[in-house]
Amino acid sequence: MKILVLGAGGIGGYFGGRLVQAGADVTFLVRENRCNQLREHGLRIESQYGDAVLEVDAKLQAQIEPRYDLILLTCKAYDLASAMEAIRPALSPSAAILPLLNGIAHMDALGERFGRERILGGTAKIQVTLTPAHIIRQLNDWQTITFGEQDGSESARVLRLKALLDKTGVEVKLSRNIMRDLWLKLVHLSTVAGMTCLMRANLGEIVRTPDGSALLKTFFDANARIASCAGHTPDDSFVRSYHDLFEQRDSRYEASMLRDLEKGGPIEAEHVLGFMLGKCREAGLDDTLHRVAYTHVKAYEQRRDAHRLPQRV
Repeated sequence: MKILVLGAGGIGGYFGGRLVQAGADVTFLVRENRCNQLREHGLRIESQYGDAVLEVDAKLQAQIEPRYDLILLTCKAYDLASAMEAIRPALSPSAAILPLLNGIAHMDALGERFGRERILGGTAKIQVTLTPAHIIRQLNDWQTITFGEQDGSESARVLRLKALLDKTGVEVKLSRNIMRDLWLKLVHLSTVAGMTCLMRANLGEIVRTPDGSALLKTFFDANARIASCAGHTPDDSFVRSYHDLFEQRDSRYEASMLRDLEKGGPIEAEHVLGFMLGKCREAGLDDTLHRVAYTHVKAYEQRRDAHRLPQRV
């Protein structure tokens, strides 16, 4: 299986790097500066599961040919349009695309562009960032990929990919209901992104306030109701696990959206918080917390775009 990873940032660099370590045939499609960094210094990973400096195959878009069996798409949701254009020349006639993006709306966009039959569903559970020194640094002990066919079948291509990923040390889950998994991920993500951005704090810092734990649970339960209205009711164990998380006073967990916001960079406001606000209204539910969280990040974008926020490197 010939795999093309779009980008070599946090998610793509980490999982792509682990696939390289496992002996997979992996190419990274990157921009010129990143290509030069990779060729000069290698792909560098810092993780409690093992540090690595890897010699990898990095190519520019002009060097890509339609020879890949799988495209691992790990861009930010706001870069989806340009990402689709970038991977188009790489697709072999039978190539599959596995997006590990936040949200759900990208599934329809990719299906409309390349055909629904090509698109796998997938989620990644990991905290990882690309440092200013171009090191891929894992921030926690989660490293899980969940993926599957949209129709729930165990196709030859998903079984081949699972066999490769099983060699990496990453926890791999083959889903028979990936759209439900995407919805559950969004319930969790929209809660954590909305609250950590709104409070400019990680979960532990929020929980240590007088009303932080209760507010986290209230927002989470509202997002769970939205998922239920969409036909994907979270099970009790899922709800309990996050209620427990929202009581952990020492948790350092925060959404990547907060890290992007604190850098003064672009954020996935529309794709996560805006999407959930829309679904909340479609379901006829109380949208007060969603309006506050969404308006907060949109106001940040206004201030950023007016150059009132310096962008830190």
